[in-house]
Amino acid sequence: MVILGVVASAIKEEIAALNVEDAAPGMTALALSLARAVDASPKNPAAKAVAARELRAVMRELRALAPVETKGDAVDDVAEQREKRLEAARKRAAGQ
Repeated sequence: MVILGVVASAIKEEIAALNVEDAAPGMTALALSLARAVDASPKNPAAKAVAARELRAVMRELRALAPVETKGDAVDDVAEQREKRLEAARKRAAGQ
């Protein structure tokens, strides 16, 4: 079992939430490697800054590759509420 630092742990969680591991396995591995480098560089601020800058760039690209969520926006909420109202009206009209 590999113990991850704070940055690596957060990046791993974000990558899982983005659901991009299958689409860009190399970039996800690079992001985790860079995150580990940020965690492992407490005594070398220059190395930490370089790794952090590259990590931001890789994560920006991974976020752009993430599939767009289609459920949960305001339009979906309005459509769901409308459907509930229509169903209730149908039941009232049918005498239920």
